[in-house]
Amino acid sequence: MAASFGVSSAAAANAVKSPALSPPSLPVIRSEARPISCRVNKSRKAGKITTKAVAAQAENPASAASKPGHEVLLFEALREGLEEEMERDPRVCIFGEDVGHYGGSYKVSKGLADKYGDLRVLDTPIAENSFTGMAVGAAMTGLRPVVEGMNMGFLLLAFNQISDNCGMLHYTSGGQFTIPTVIRGPGGVGRQLGAEHSQRLESYFQSIPGIQMVACSTPYNAKGLMKAAIRSENPVVLFEHVLLYNLKERIPDEEYVVSLEEAEMVRPGEHVTILTYSRMRYHVMQAAKTLVNKGYDPEVIDIRSLKPFDLYTIGNSIKKTHKVLIVEECMRTGGIGASLTAAINENFNDYLDAPIVCLSSQDVPTPYAGTLEEWTVVQPGQIVTAVEQLCR
Repeated sequence: MAASFGVSSAAAANAVKSPALSPPSLPVIRSEARPISCRVNKSRKAGKITTKAVAAQAENPASAASKPGHEVLLFEALREGLEEEMERDPRVCIFGEDVGHYGGSYKVSKGLADKYGDLRVLDTPIAENSFTGMAVGAAMTGLRPVVEGMNMGFLLLAFNQISDNCGMLHYTSGGQFTIPTVIRGPGGVGRQLGAEHSQRLESYFQSIPGIQMVACSTPYNAKGLMKAAIRSENPVVLFEHVLLYNLKERIPDEEYVVSLEEAEMVRPGEHVTILTYSRMRYHVMQAAKTLVNKGYDPEVIDIRSLKPFDLYTIGNSIKKTHKVLIVEECMRTGGIGASLTAAINENFNDYLDAPIVCLSSQDVPTPYAGTLEEWTVVQPGQIVTAVEQLCR
C-alpha cells in the first residue's frame, strides 16, 4: 500500500550480522512457529499462549539446533536490528535515558555503547522534550536518530516535538528537510504497572500529519520493522508492548526488512475477519482455537501498520468474509479501532453483511489491582462471544 508521505522507505541493503549479546535473565515466552526460509510473511498457526502471557517451557535444544536461523527474544531481535543498522550506516545514533552503558530499560541497546561509543549511544537527562527535540535537529542535519522512551507514556512530555517538529517540518520547510527519526519504547498494559505506566499512545499520535506508526508483535517483525523504520526518510513511531519483550522465535540468519505499510495474514479463514495488533494478536489466536473447535473459521490479520492502514489486505479479506471484528488494547474512544471502523465503512461498506464490532479497552485509567486491570482489557472469552454473535 502506498504511504501518503513525502518520501517512501529505502530499499533493503546488505548488512553484517552482529555477534550475539548476553541476554539478561528473563523468563521465556514462546512465539508462534513460522517458516524462515522465505523473507515474505506467510500465514501460520499460533503456539500456545496464556491470557497473561505467562512464561512457557523452552524448546528442546537438540531439535532447536537442527532448524535454520537462530532463536531470539523480541528485545534481542530489536537489538539485532539496531546493531545491524548502526554497523551499516554511521549516521544511525541512539538518544534516551539509560540507553548507554545500562543498556536501556529493557536491554534493547545493551552493549551498543561499548561498541559504538558514547556519542552514538547517548545517555540523556530525564527530559523527554529536550532529547526528542535534539534528535529532530540531528535528523535535520543528516543523522538518523533512534529515540527511546523509557516508557511510551513519558513521551507525552515530547508531544510538541513529535507533532510540530517531527510530523510537520518536512512540509513547513517546503521539502528542504527530511526527519528520518525513529521514536520507540515500551507501552501497553503490563502487570500492575499503574495507570501512568500502562498507557496506549497510538490514539494520541495517530492524528499527527506526517508520521507513520507501526506496532511489532513477534521477534521476526520487530527486527524487520526496526530496520525499515531506521531506513525510512519519514519519522516513524514504533510501538513495543511491555509484555511481549520475552517472546521467543527463530528468525533468519540472513538480512531482511519488513514493510512499514503492510498487514500480516496470521491465519486465513472464511467466516469472519478479525483485525488486531500487538499483544491482542495472541488473545485473538487463543480465541481462534476455541472458535475452530466450535466450527468457526476466523481469518486473523495483524494490521501492524497503524498509520497508514493496509486497506488492500484488509479489503480483500472483507470481500471474502463480509464480517469484521476489531480487537485492540487501545481505548475505545478515539482509538485505532475507531479510525479503522471509519476507514472500512468508507471503503468497503457494500461488502459488509453485518455492522463492524470493535472490542477495545475500557475508557478508564488502568487500575493497579491485578484483577481490575484484567477486566479493563479485552480477554479471549469476549472475542469468542463476539464472533458467535457476528456469525449467527
